[in-house]
Amino acid sequence: MSARGHAFGIDIGGSGVKGAVVDLATGELVHERIKITTPHPSTPDAVADAVAKLVAEADWPGPVGITLPSVVLEGVARTAANIDKAWIGTDARALFSAALGGRPVTVLNDADAAGLAEDRYGAAKNYDGLVLLLTFGTGIGSALLYNGTLVPNSELGHLEIGGMETEHRAAASIKDRDGLSYEQWATEVSTVLIGLENLFWPKVFVAGGGISRDSDQWIPLLTNRTPVVPAHLRNTAGIVGAAMAIDAGIVP
Repeated sequence: MSARGHAFGIDIGGSGVKGAVVDLATGELVHERIKITTPHPSTPDAVADAVAKLVAEADWPGPVGITLPSVVLEGVARTAANIDKAWIGTDARALFSAALGGRPVTVLNDADAAGLAEDRYGAAKNYDGLVLLLTFGTGIGSALLYNGTLVPNSELGHLEIGGMETEHRAAASIKDRDGLSYEQWATEVSTVLIGLENLFWPKVFVAGGGISRDSDQWIPLLTNRTPVVPAHLRNTAGIVGAAMAIDAGIVP
């Protein structure tokens, strides 16, 4: 599915559609990532046009892996976070394939893509067993992997812990909204992590999202028992994971 060990990944977010060719041996981008501003409104047709422009700019002829901020089942978007609600029920795989001239397309959840990338190339590459990635942002995205195999669409941000959805308790946006110190916010994150580790017993938590850049200010304050490590790939993780999904034949 890849050319010379390379594959093309695209990460669709609320502000940008970003893509690049990825070297699957190393997880590194072969060139500077290409970014197109996410259209507003971010309707399926408008985003598909942006994807087509990005692939044309890269002059990439092969299959394409694409992330969506959505639960994706058999190529169909079932939810819509930070994209237009018209995505719900859209056959995203068929839409993108048509926009790209009928070529093969793989579509998966954005946090799942980040988890794939961090598990193989990033923060969790030296861990076996169960790896749990959490992206702390407006909400909390999650990816669950066992020995490199993805369990797609885990959506643990909606799991209720201590009488509250985890993302309503410990998303980075909650820290900003309520003016919490890192110590106060770390207490909420610890509550979430303790609840998750009691259910899943992971070998490691990988903490992603923009707030992971400040990991030295809050990870040492956590009180759960499982190691927590900051994500390494950051803004390339979605692109890398999308490219990996092509080569692995992942079909959520």
